[in-house]
Amino acid sequence: KYLTMKVNNAIYYLSTVVVTLTMAIGAGLYLTSNTRIVNVFGNEMINGDNAIGFPGWLILPMGIAKLCSVVAFWAPIPKGLREWAYAGVFYNLFFAVGAHLFNPINPNDSDYLGALIPLLFLVISRYTLYVKEKPR
Repeated sequence: KYLTMKVNNAIYYLSTVVVTLTMAIGAGLYLTSNTRIVNVFGNEMINGDNAIGFPGWLILPMGIAKLCSVVAFWAPIPKGLREWAYAGVFYNLFFAVGAHLFNPINPNDSDYLGALIPLLFLVISRYTLYVKEKPR
């Protein structure tokens, strides 16, 4: 059976709030050069913080992109632009999961759930965004 529009909208808003909160918090951490984020982008584990080995110059552009995605999900923008935002966040989270699962610096890295859970909510958000109630 198909979801009623009321249930569909509730699922859409709940999942979108989870994703955008994740992106907003991430943007804040990236744009303030949070010590943990800087350590994660490093090449060695410092103070127990994980390390992935990405170049440090990516921190600022990724923070800006995360902030732009929050705006794109809630602002009245053209459908095509919103699709690009969904795609960008999808790739960001998808590759974040992979970076943790296949981390060469820390093979015991188990921080992937921090990206996998929002990724699942993102897929739900995108699915419920344009669903219309089917005639019975």
